[in-house]
Amino acid sequence: MNLDENLNRILARYDELQALMSQSGGGGQSFAALGKEFSDLGPIVDQIRKLQTLRKELAETETMAHDASVDAEMRAMAEEEFHRLKAETRQQEEEVQLSLIPKDEADAKNAILEVRAGTGGEEAALFAADLFRMYERYAARKGWSFEVMDVNETGLGGFKEAIANITGKNVFARLKFESGVHRVQRVPDTEASGRVHTSAATVAVLPEVEEVEIDIKTDDLRIDTYRAQGAGGQHVNRTESAVRITHLPTGVVTQCQDEKSQHKNKAKAMKMMRAKLYDAQRQKLDSERAADRKSQVGSGDRSERIRTYNFPQGRVTDHRINLTLYKIQDVIDGIAVDEFVDALTAEDQAAKMAAMS
Repeated sequence: MNLDENLNRILARYDELQALMSQSGGGGQSFAALGKEFSDLGPIVDQIRKLQTLRKELAETETMAHDASVDAEMRAMAEEEFHRLKAETRQQEEEVQLSLIPKDEADAKNAILEVRAGTGGEEAALFAADLFRMYERYAARKGWSFEVMDVNETGLGGFKEAIANITGKNVFARLKFESGVHRVQRVPDTEASGRVHTSAATVAVLPEVEEVEIDIKTDDLRIDTYRAQGAGGQHVNRTESAVRITHLPTGVVTQCQDEKSQHKNKAKAMKMMRAKLYDAQRQKLDSERAADRKSQVGSGDRSERIRTYNFPQGRVTDHRINLTLYKIQDVIDGIAVDEFVDALTAEDQAAKMAAMS
């Protein structure tokens, strides 16, 4: 179905809904469902009608520009107007096509960010900590809230894993393309010979979900408590405040030891559990996403990567879109992250538009 056929189908459905609503008398569940569909179509219908108006004006102006009976000055003005309208019409067509792209319901949600050290030992853990702080700075620049939920530190300041809850406007939409293996190439502080090492860390971004959005049976959960530990295995408290939750049917495990209160740790671990199970459901339903979490974030091996941070050359390369920025410090500081996010979003939209044509 080409674009115009699709637009005509939408307009016909909009008119049909309007007629059905006027006939239904304004009551019951069916009316509510019709009203929601009618309301959802409203913005795209406005865009389509604007496009139709522009196309009509463009055709009329083109006719005038080539009409020999019209004086030369008027034809010149019409030709100038024709070029302006042509550009505006092309832009409006792109706006309409973007409006037709199916919306990801999770885009407006908050997100659970998980960063884990991959291949590379202590250097991988230090890089994982750098990435986690990069997203924390990025969140601050976007005006989002960044709540650390769990951190497993190494003795030298690295993170074996770190989890945060990020809340704000369109958080998941902006961060969802960050999921995958991030690779770093740099000279570790512990490297006496100045040799460049390659390490990796995995990033997973999951949409946060409310209790009502996913049903988790109490009988399907095993909840264990233990003493929270700090770097090097030192106890940070003497009570069993840390909580580990296992979803028995799937084997998914979440844990939290960030709070002194066992109740708060349990609430955070449940929030992570809902996010993981919801994401697993989304992945099954959406063929464009990975089939499971393992394929989303990879194994953490150096050879699997979506992005490489090369410190000696001062560059960051996203391998999915072949975009390289020679401003590594701005990326690490969270300043230039948007340049990758914008490019990845545009690439995704272009692919979806191409699939629709």
